[in-house]
Parts: sequence; C-alpha cells; structure tokens
Amino acid sequence: MTKLIRVVKEKENKLAVITIDNPPLNVISKQVFRELGDTFDELSKDTETVAVLITGAGNIAFAAGADIKEFPSMMGNPNMKEMVKESHAVLTKIDQFPKPTIAVLNGLTLGGGCELALACDLRVAETQVQIGLPEVKLGLFPGAGGTQRLSRLVGNAKAKEIIFTGDPLSAMEAEKIGLVNKVVEQGSGLSEAKILASRMTRHSLQALSRIKKAINEGSETTLEQGLEIETNLFEEIFQTEDVKEGVSAFLDKRKPAFVHR
Repeated sequence: MTKLIRVVKEKENKLAVITIDNPPLNVISKQVFRELGDTFDELSKDTETVAVLITGAGNIAFAAGADIKEFPSMMGNPNMKEMVKESHAVLTKIDQFPKPTIAVLNGLTLGGGCELALACDLRVAETQVQIGLPEVKLGLFPGAGGTQRLSRLVGNAKAKEIIFTGDPLSAMEAEKIGLVNKVVEQGSGLSEAKILASRMTRHSLQALSRIKKAINEGSETTLEQGLEIETNLFEEIFQTEDVKEGVSAFLDKRKPAFVHR
C-alpha cells in the first residue's frame, strides 16, 4: 500500500516536516488518519525533533476535507461512533503532542483539513488559502472536533457563523479573527514556518512542552485551577537539567546547550 504521509527530518534545525501526499486534494482518509497517528507516536520519542510542521503536497490543497467516498460505509453502520472516536483520538494526540506544531496551509483547507489544522498549535497560511468547515452543505456538520476547537479559538458566535454558513474564509479574514497566526506570500509558507519554528527550537523542549501543557489544560479550567496547573509544572521545570544549563549559560554569558530530553 502506498504511504500517504511523508516525513522529512531536519536534524540541524531540530524540525520534522510532515507532508500529506494524497493527490489531487490531499483528502483526510482513514489511511491518512492512521499514518498521522503512527507518525506522531514516532516523533514523540525522537529527542532530535523539537517542533513539527504539517503541510500538503503540491500547491492546490493543504487538505480539502475528509474522503467523501468513505461516507456511504458510515451510514447506518452500528460501529459509527467508534469510527468517529478513532478520528478524535488521532487529532487529540496531535493536540496534546508534547512539542510545538505548526500547520502550513498552502491551499484549500476545508472540513477535515481545517479540523487537522485546528489541532495544531499554530497556523501559517499562504495568501491564496481558503479555510472553512463546509459540512453543512452536505447535510452534515464537523465531526472531528471542528465544533469544539474552532469555538475555543475564535469564540462561539464566530464559530457558529462559519459552521452555519459553510462558507470558507480567505487567509486574511482568518488572520483577523485569530484562526491563523500569520499570512505569507504564495509559495513561501513552508520557509516562513521554518523561520518561525527556529525561534522555538533553540529553546528547551522541557520548557516548551510544559508551556503547551499549561496553556492547553489551563484554558479548560477556572483561573484558580489554571494557576495550580502552572505552579505544578513550574516546580517540575526547576528539577530539570535544562534549567540548570539555562541559568548557567546566562551567568556565563554564553548560548545554552539544551539536551532536549
């Protein structure tokens, strides 16, 4: 079976670039979900990878939705709920991945592709990108976390507008509401995302992973509970070798050499 996910590791930059290669539109099929899950399992154990970028092959689509050809098998299927939960499990794995993730949107980012992008920490979009959740036009609604992650990112009212209408947003519109972090020229998404990632990978993975955990978990609680989460993680970071190295490097006026494990 031809693999639909390609991974290139750039050890010198401490990056891994995942490319969805399912032409012509890089749709998110069951196989793509399985391979994404396996890939993130592998990268979570790779101490030389500090950040992960995800993009789509070609210049037409990041990922233009789920594979609609698979939908008939879901109609009336008694295992439907378990099938949906499998998709949720993969995107939750990406959401909770203990390293920074950046979705590089280089074309159509619709439906399941949008839901994949929402599971990443940051999103860089090229100017030509259209991003949205058009499921309502098929009599459906987003079922891989779209109703939950989009509302948490842009607010309930804006999320309802996007999902109720099914109309895609331009890259600039998405940036205005905080759906994407940065808009760049067509063809420059990957290079710009690598520059952004390099500003993270020079830092301690021990710190980065705890920052992500504190924000992700704290945002789902009260402020008081979030502060408790932050306090516990702050205590943890002071037990690591990286904090010793960081403080020593500062006092010695040199660049720190973090071990990333």
